[in-house]
Amino acid sequence: MNVGAYCSRTVVYVYGQETPLEAARIMREQHVGDVVIIEDHVDQHGEKKVPIGIVTDRDIAIEIVAEEVDPTEVSVLDVCRKNLVVVSENDDLSECISLLKREGVRRAPVVDEEGFLVGIIAVDDILEILAEQLSDLADLVGFQAEQEVLAT
Repeated sequence: MNVGAYCSRTVVYVYGQETPLEAARIMREQHVGDVVIIEDHVDQHGEKKVPIGIVTDRDIAIEIVAEEVDPTEVSVLDVCRKNLVVVSENDDLSECISLLKREGVRRAPVVDEEGFLVGIIAVDDILEILAEQLSDLADLVGFQAEQEVLAT
């Protein structure tokens, strides 16, 4: 199972110079708890987005609101985690889980082989995938038990 098969391909993003207030408004409008901070890069195939950070609603609450910082006087780059954790769309899901755990993050932008943004994966997404697979296994066990009863 690779990350690319399970990540969300719809990514809400902002540019680095935008303010936490703008990011919070976008999160509210889009009903998401984070935005990926990007830079645009143009290559022979057109404009591509490169993730350079991520800011969450929690980051804004703790770093801006709780510290009484004016959310229009700083940029999202001032609030985001300094070392961005990214995952390749070709990474195995178990590698992704290990990386998220090791880095202590709940979500990560997903990039292609060239480092361009293609999606985002969150712990919530992974839990949903695993829960579905466990449910399928439970159904299989139940089906086999029914078959044994019918066979006797």
